Amino acid sequence: MSQPKGKLIAIGGAEDKGTDLERGEIHRNNLNFFELGILKRVVEEAGGPDARIEVITTASMIPYEVGENYLNAFGKIGCSNVGVMHIRTRQDAQQQEYLERIKNCRAVMFTGGNQLRLSVTDGGTEFLAILKKRYQEEDFLIAGTSAGAMAMGKTMIYEGNASRAHLKGEVKMTAGLGFIDSVIFDSHFEKRGRFVRLAQAVANNPSLIGIGLGEDTGMLITGGNTMEAIGSGLVIIIDGHEIKHSNFADIPEGNPVSIENLIVHFCEKGNGYLIKERKYLPEVRIGAVIPKQVDVE
Repeated sequence: MSQPKGKLIAIGGAEDKGTDLERGEIHRNNLNFFELGILKRVVEEAGGPDARIEVITTASMIPYEVGENYLNAFGKIGCSNVGVMHIRTRQDAQQQEYLERIKNCRAVMFTGGNQLRLSVTDGGTEFLAILKKRYQEEDFLIAGTSAGAMAMGKTMIYEGNASRAHLKGEVKMTAGLGFIDSVIFDSHFEKRGRFVRLAQAVANNPSLIGIGLGEDTGMLITGGNTMEAIGSGLVIIIDGHEIKHSNFADIPEGNPVSIENLIVHFCEKGNGYLIKERKYLPEVRIGAVIPKQVDVE
């Protein structure tokens, strides 16, 4: 795949409280993350407050409430040129109105919920093909939060209880939307204790870089390679390229996994990472590494 001209912003969640798939609970929404700068960064990368942004609520079980909350949240930061697409079925994804709207916007935002709804509804459609083409060929932004972030990769985690993630077979994966091939995302990372879940996913796919996104936190990815941590929390990067020992291929399902030499990086706001080079950047702003400031007395 050639280097894309577009950008991705994968966000760890907290704004869409519509579902908790592991507990089967439905919550009300709590859109508090815009105050911490993530939505402002989405608007900035989309081209400013006048840029057209389309919010796609496919993953959510409460799409109308989620859509209204996004309209309010974007409005609070001065961005009113926002639309909402309640795409619930594959037939919806083929509607000419929606196809025209994604051809003419500057950014899309996939909400949280259930990432399988995204892959099952959009996979193989003209809707997804247009998004991929625009991401590859234009300065186009694709953002996603929680499930919307987890579905961005070619490979996607869709199930896995954190308390059993150390056992082979407990972490379930399938094809995602495929905007980026080289990483696998997990969300709500610290709050739901998903380190081992992502570690097993990487051990099973050691060519991929695992990106664990904390809540109120995201990764901006430019050119399919350069990453910058944004937001208030923590991003954990898990690199399996240097694994020396893994029992994953030899044990039955349900047995504990053993892995040697996983490489782990912790990123806060402003830290970066180069995916192809597998290189950690202590300070980065997309486009240039920022030198450290030295206090002079």
